[in-house]
Amino acid sequence: MKEFFKFMFASFLGTLLTLLVIGLIFVGMIAGIVSMTQDKEVEVKSNSVLLISWKTPIQDRGSENPFENFDFNTMESKKPVGLNTILTNLEKASEDPNIDGIFLDMESVPAGMATLEEIRNKLVEFKQSGKFIISYANNYDQKGYYLASLADEIYMNPEGMILFKGLHAQLMFFKGLLEKLEIDMQVLRGPDNKFKSAVEPLLLEKMSEANREQFETLLNSAWGQMLVDLSNSRDISIDDLNQIADQLELTSAEKALEYNFVDGIMYRDELIDLLKEKTGRDEDEKVNSVSFGKYTNAKSKKERKMTKNKVAVIYAEGSIVQGKGGQGEIGSASLAATIRKVRKDENVKAIVFRVNSPGGDAQASEEIRREVELAGIDKPFIVSMGNLAASGGYWISTNADYIFAQPTTITGSIGVFGIIPNFKELFNNKLGITFDEVMTNQNADFIDVMKPMSEFQKAKINEQIVKIYEDFTNLVATTRNLDVAYVNEVGRGRVWLGTDALELKLVDQLGGLEDAIAYAAEQAELGEEYRLSEYPKQEDFVEQLIKEIMGDVKTRMIGNELGDFRTYYDQYQSIRKMEGIQARLPYTFTID
Repeated sequence: MKEFFKFMFASFLGTLLTLLVIGLIFVGMIAGIVSMTQDKEVEVKSNSVLLISWKTPIQDRGSENPFENFDFNTMESKKPVGLNTILTNLEKASEDPNIDGIFLDMESVPAGMATLEEIRNKLVEFKQSGKFIISYANNYDQKGYYLASLADEIYMNPEGMILFKGLHAQLMFFKGLLEKLEIDMQVLRGPDNKFKSAVEPLLLEKMSEANREQFETLLNSAWGQMLVDLSNSRDISIDDLNQIADQLELTSAEKALEYNFVDGIMYRDELIDLLKEKTGRDEDEKVNSVSFGKYTNAKSKKERKMTKNKVAVIYAEGSIVQGKGGQGEIGSASLAATIRKVRKDENVKAIVFRVNSPGGDAQASEEIRREVELAGIDKPFIVSMGNLAASGGYWISTNADYIFAQPTTITGSIGVFGIIPNFKELFNNKLGITFDEVMTNQNADFIDVMKPMSEFQKAKINEQIVKIYEDFTNLVATTRNLDVAYVNEVGRGRVWLGTDALELKLVDQLGGLEDAIAYAAEQAELGEEYRLSEYPKQEDFVEQLIKEIMGDVKTRMIGNELGDFRTYYDQYQSIRKMEGIQARLPYTFTID
């Protein structure tokens, strides 16, 4: 027996020591990674070029988590870039005497149209400092070229091309799949919500006429805005631009030069020589450059006076859900608590609410809107709309004192719908599973996803949908000082671009996040005497690490594996979560 216990104790001790060693190695790896990603102040050399080469998705707000999208295979961080960081860095660079200019080194820009427009406007502002912007790429897609078009000089590889073809939107429809699985999606929409087409992928095999109409309006408006900007930047008529796109003329670098889309054709080494010339470097010297990521940690030359007065920027990005929400979601409970906390902070003199959401759960949207209403009583409350502020995203914006949107912001979508799936045939016919039941009351099975609803039950749900739609239209009418009949006319689930929304009085002014902040400070009579404070406060490192390791690994791995095809997975997930009454963007789509 003694030998047994001695052996067992030795095994236990060995296992414990092994686990301890593994733990120490793991902690060492984490510490090493953290040290690599820690913010270290960067000293910028004189006559430097700011190198911009964004390859990770651009969100409204960057993450402070060093493990956000960290690739443990390559030991590289692939954190999304924050628009807030981009705007701050460009402002800082315009005032930095050590920065001579910007080198745009990119073929594409991983951002939505409104975000891209906001960055472009900030680069135009940067040029007013008298510093240069040069762009180079092997090839340009439309987003990449749209951003590059403002550069003083645009160059490309001799074997390159520009993908200039007009805008194209593609929708995915699930009707055939659902029929094969024998799943019946029981769908109800608000009164005459014919444009509320989020449900169409479940019911149809192609777009309805109403949906096609609003899509054509949406794309033509966005394309028109791009053409105006390109025409002004490159001195090419809009008619010529459309002709070039129709004929796919820019499939060679020579054609791009001929049509004045670029200023020259060269190899990268020749471009580097040009940058040396621009920054006064000798031929045998290197170009002084600083990457955009590192420049975030460069000290600003402009010192803002210390003050306790704050303008709070609250970010609401993602689909709206009840509760705390997860990655890429706006949890109503969490966001409502954040707004309430900011409202009660005596040092916060004004609030900017940055909304970038396709909407979601109607009840959750109302919970957030209520806090917006209360906050607006105490202090100026300004909304800045990003790429999307539609349906529930518009709902939570209604009580703002003033609403800013970009020309290409997708907003409106004033409408609601409900989806109740019926899996009876799937289980009966495909899986051989049947159900039986006992009830105490006539409608005790309300709502049962294992059988179809009765007409009476459908009528009851429809009553809810009609009421919520009426509440939505009345809310917009009251907060925007509009007639209810007019709101219904521009509503019915229809989406609008920012330019149209301005004409329809759904927003107050075209502009970006910085415009909204400046307006909020003005309304609070702060002048330049304020500092920005961002919310929700990001979780500490340990909490973020645990979530990354335990909760978000699956999502991250799927995203990394699927790459460009992730959009289809996201569309499937969006459809899968559409249960109950929704105030959501009327479709999931991609534009290229």
